[in-house]
Amino acid sequence: MTTIAILGAGKIGEAMLAGLIGAGRLPDSLMFTERYPDRVQELTQRYGVRGVETDEAAALADVLIVAVKPQDIDPLLQTLAGAITPGTLVVSLCAGLPTSLYERHLPAGTPVVRVMPNTPMLVGEAMSAISAGSHAGPDHLQLVEDLLSTVGKVVRVPEAQQDAVTALSGSGPAYFFFLVEAMIDAGILLGLPRAVSTELIIQSAVGAATMLRDSGEHPVALREAVTSPGGTTIAAIRELENHRVRAALLSAIEAAALRSAELGKAHDAS
Repeated sequence: MTTIAILGAGKIGEAMLAGLIGAGRLPDSLMFTERYPDRVQELTQRYGVRGVETDEAAALADVLIVAVKPQDIDPLLQTLAGAITPGTLVVSLCAGLPTSLYERHLPAGTPVVRVMPNTPMLVGEAMSAISAGSHAGPDHLQLVEDLLSTVGKVVRVPEAQQDAVTALSGSGPAYFFFLVEAMIDAGILLGLPRAVSTELIIQSAVGAATMLRDSGEHPVALREAVTSPGGTTIAAIRELENHRVRAALLSAIEAAALRSAELGKAHDAS
């Protein structure tokens, strides 16, 4: 069985570890790195997977899943450059970091696959987009897709589209949380207790998302089914349009994509 090491066992790293274990991966085929001894002990007890040093992971693993914070990537790449086994697949979960950054620091020919996941990975409902680097082939992409399918859904995109993916689905959960927060506050404004308003909106969001996923209907069709002539919903929709909510979302997501591109260029130039 393929040996996999997760470099950085924070929330996303642990979610990946839990997903792999849940999908039937043997603990003996997995390892992780983590700088804090208490955290190493906690994860080893929870999952039965051993914590190792980065150079040991690089020497032993067939696949290295990089889940460190982007600001920690430089020292990690320095360690990997001198320890990685030729042919090891590197899978980057670091937002904004291009495959060219890894390829420039790691031995020539190292296959790299870039991934943009999102935080619903923590509950097994991630949306991940994957892109191949210069030396990653179809078999590498298929392996990464299989691994990420344990924690959600996966799509393949050209790397040039990763900034758009980052803005849309990588940051996407935050937009939903922002909207839900505003709707809860609206319920409080209208006199509902916070607990009641929260339950109403969260369950409405879960139900609406399930309908979108399972019905196959276009969002417009689902919205129109709720929007009766002269009713309450169309009155609310008119106010949303008057306040240019649609245009604001377009501008916000475009701004996020531009920022993602800026961060990528900054790292790639380092």
